[in-house]
Amino acid sequence: MNEIAILIAEDDADDRYLLQAAFDENGYEDKLCFVENGLELIDYLHQWRAGKPGYERPSFIMLDLNMPRKDGREVLTELKNDDLLRTIPVIVFSTTNNEQEMKRCYDAGANSYITKPNSFEGLVQTVAAVRSYWVHFTNI
Repeated sequence: MNEIAILIAEDDADDRYLLQAAFDENGYEDKLCFVENGLELIDYLHQWRAGKPGYERPSFIMLDLNMPRKDGREVLTELKNDDLLRTIPVIVFSTTNNEQEMKRCYDAGANSYITKPNSFEGLVQTVAAVRSYWVHFTNI
């Protein structure tokens, strides 16, 4: 499989650990880059845009909604209002399971909205499905 770069915005250290473990469990050798809030995500993308070594265009972004400093809603709006960044697929990955919130995210330009599973086994399956879809069935 081709190595892909996935930018994951997640403020919870336990969730970051579990996501890393779920990718590892699936045998993926993707380049995972974790940021802890929306400001760090935007900074990463600006570093990539400026051509800084070590920063690359993410194949897709997994975006938590409820983060400090700049939440996922603000980040999503900023990304989708930028001519270059809007082409990066954004998967909202949140514990929020509310139809109005989902609609707001889709209206703001989210490419997908996934509610975080409540078991590690569910997370492993979700990671496999997300990666399979965004790598094998779409042109990113």
